[in-house]
Amino acid sequence: MKTSTQEVPFYRVIIIGGGFAGVGAAIKLKEAGIHDFILLEKAEELGGVWRENTYPGCACDVPSALYSYSFEPNPSWSRVFAGQAEIKQYLQNTAQKYQVLPHVHFQHEALSANWSDAKQCWIVKTQQGEFHAQFAIMACGPMHEPVIPNIAGLKDFQGEIFHSSRWKHDVDLTGKRVAVVGTGASATQFVPRIQPLAKQLTVFQRTPHWVLPKSDISLPSQLQTLFKYVPVTQSVMRASIYGIFESLNGGLKNNAAMRPVQRVAEHHLQKSIQDPQLRRQLTPNYVIGCKRILQSNEWYPALAQNNVTLLSSALAEVKGKQLISSEGDIVEADVIILGTGFEVAEPPIAKRVFNRHGKSVSDVWQGSPEGYMGTMVEDCPNGFLMFGPNIGVSSSAFIIIEAQMTYIIDALRQAIQQNIKTIEPNPVRISEFNQRVDEALKTTVWNKGGCQSYFIDRNGRNSTLWPWTTFKMRQQLSRFNLDEYLLDRQVEKPVEMA
Repeated sequence: MKTSTQEVPFYRVIIIGGGFAGVGAAIKLKEAGIHDFILLEKAEELGGVWRENTYPGCACDVPSALYSYSFEPNPSWSRVFAGQAEIKQYLQNTAQKYQVLPHVHFQHEALSANWSDAKQCWIVKTQQGEFHAQFAIMACGPMHEPVIPNIAGLKDFQGEIFHSSRWKHDVDLTGKRVAVVGTGASATQFVPRIQPLAKQLTVFQRTPHWVLPKSDISLPSQLQTLFKYVPVTQSVMRASIYGIFESLNGGLKNNAAMRPVQRVAEHHLQKSIQDPQLRRQLTPNYVIGCKRILQSNEWYPALAQNNVTLLSSALAEVKGKQLISSEGDIVEADVIILGTGFEVAEPPIAKRVFNRHGKSVSDVWQGSPEGYMGTMVEDCPNGFLMFGPNIGVSSSAFIIIEAQMTYIIDALRQAIQQNIKTIEPNPVRISEFNQRVDEALKTTVWNKGGCQSYFIDRNGRNSTLWPWTTFKMRQQLSRFNLDEYLLDRQVEKPVEMA
């Protein structure tokens, strides 16, 4: 660390965010011999989405063997699909093992990150002070900024109300009239857990989701021992799961290819729900994969219970304790739980990142995020965005994280070795890349499946998903090609890395 003339701490790299992306970036920086960095974390502990979400039943919907760093397999997963507490612990254990914690500044929320042409650095402001850095890695994922719907009277509700990602564990749901707004991934996990407690449970469903059975079982201690002492066995399992997800990802390229998968979901619904009316309510009218595919063995049975009412309409208005649906149904509730998801189409950090012209990235995008390789955006030199535009995939987030880490670390390594002052994407390259992305997405289920999903931004563009295979992603992000970028080189002697 150096200090600027204004006595502001100056680092080679600042990482923003202490989830899996941020911790992974820190580990790979250290491996590359880059130790002059800090990680800013807003909370008192690491964890990211797995610290924020503590609702009952919170668990991963990707098998644990794939939902983990490839370089740090965990032989001790208790289930095929690990729960929230176990995943958070894995993250914290990994950070400790790789000695990331000395670089972490806890309770340092990044209020803004501004690129300064005058100072040739990123200026990151927190409530605890200001920090400068040559490079910034914005490692803030999308699954932590809850969407609060704009519903008339919601703020004046006379009972308890909270979003699933801000679960109020001190609110006892026993014997209460509970209303759940939303039927996405979170709701499918917590509704089965709260259904036995509630006197009456009303679920507001705007659009049904396709749900596949979940192959979740406990992993016996013998298998955990095998993974520990014969690690190749877990590697084989990871590779097998990756192959399954990659095949599914390939199927999402057109509607016809998803028909076999949809038949599995249809059978699951048919077998789980006997009531014809309820089954009709739960049957989507779009191709599977258009929206996020859910997995659960408990969702359908919970909805079929006598104390549960499924309304096929949105919550439109709240008056006192009365909840009025868009179809005119009126129910009373003591508690409202918002299972309304997160800001996914646009990285939430974009509102706090300001380019060389002083404009927030969010204002520049105007609702349709664009970047290059999902990692850099225009007029933001030396700024790297994890989970940027069009980098999402229908498998493990770790595929994205590790591909981007490889790309970013290679950029930093070359910049340091060649004494490059700034790197930024070429606007022409950005335009060409996004044209290729849009063209490749045209025929996919995400675009042509007949639904409205959070993959599509408010301007009607799919600015979220990577249209090709994850194998292609890893291949294209395996090396940072300086020829594709605009560079400002210094004259001084190149800096040697440790």
